[in-house]
Amino acid sequence: MYYLIENTLKKCPNILTKDGTIPYVAIMSLEQWQKEREFLDLGIDMDFETLDIHTTMAEVNYNSITGSFAIPYINEGSVDYRKFSYVINEDGIIFIDENNVVSDIVNRISLTRKWRMPSLERFIYDFLEEIIASDLSILEDYEKLLAETDKAINSKEEIDLENINVIRDHLRVLRTHYDRLIDLAQELEENENEFFTEDNIRYFSLFSKRAGRLFDMSNSLIDYTSQIRADYDANLTDKQNHIMTILTVVTTIFSPLTLITGWYGMNFKYMPELNSEYGYPAVFIISFLVAILSLLYFKHKKWL
Repeated sequence: MYYLIENTLKKCPNILTKDGTIPYVAIMSLEQWQKEREFLDLGIDMDFETLDIHTTMAEVNYNSITGSFAIPYINEGSVDYRKFSYVINEDGIIFIDENNVVSDIVNRISLTRKWRMPSLERFIYDFLEEIIASDLSILEDYEKLLAETDKAINSKEEIDLENINVIRDHLRVLRTHYDRLIDLAQELEENENEFFTEDNIRYFSLFSKRAGRLFDMSNSLIDYTSQIRADYDANLTDKQNHIMTILTVVTTIFSPLTLITGWYGMNFKYMPELNSEYGYPAVFIISFLVAILSLLYFKHKKWL
């Protein structure tokens, strides 16, 4: 699939602009790339068979800029990566894509973008913008969910901490993604091979700043998850301390009673109340008063 970068992206049967007057965009499968790279005579010496995609990156070569994209896609709690490779020379950009990821992005650009001053740099900028187009809303949704969880913790409600761990892992994936995009944009901005015009390099700087804001936001949300975990642990510790306080108070209340019980459990012959009509009731009342007075004292001290 071939496009020319004019006022809009326009499909064409093949790459005809070898003179560089109109930059092109090409989307190929790996098999197509292997068949056509010599025929197209692009002057690009790159073997994508050996390119194992792990991350988003850019590498400056003698006659090209090559690299790959690994775009995280979060779906129902799991993270998948949409991967493809690319190569840029002074005439245009070629994507090597086996999964139709690039086709969808380029198609959206062709339907929604119209340029007064078309250029390869502007297309790359719009392509990068499409990659992160929905990320701000994703981060805002995470922020809202974290705020609701934080409110539940402060209200002493039960929460599922595993959800927080999953969100934190997703945010770490996104933060790494934005970091790689920033590196890629900065590599393009350096323009080591002078493929780009000086006036248009600003597009890469603009994208780098936007990706930087997303990086900062994701980093802030990761810190927020750490705060929520700390609040959860503090809340759990408070509950455990409260339980221990109750057990301590109960033990303290009944300790005098245990002492009296043990004392009167001994076999003494001479105990004044043994022969008294009111001896046993008196001991019962005294024990009851000891428990009540201890309970009132702990309530007054707010230990209960």
